[in-house]
Amino acid sequence: MPLLNLVVTLVIVGVILYLINRYIPMASSIKSILNVVVVIAVCVWLLQVTGLWGNVTNYKLPR
Repeated sequence: MPLLNLVVTLVIVGVILYLINRYIPMASSIKSILNVVVVIAVCVWLLQVTGLWGNVTNYKLPR
């Protein structure tokens, strides 16, 4: 995936999250949970797109 598509996707997700946080009334605890879930999902997606997710899931702890 080209870098421009990654940046555009991140900007769109950020704007949507901002609009949800700004204009949809809900408890602050629910907003915090939503923000954390979206950030984790975007991080996992970025790792998968860049091909680094396999390295994360196959990592072995040294003894």
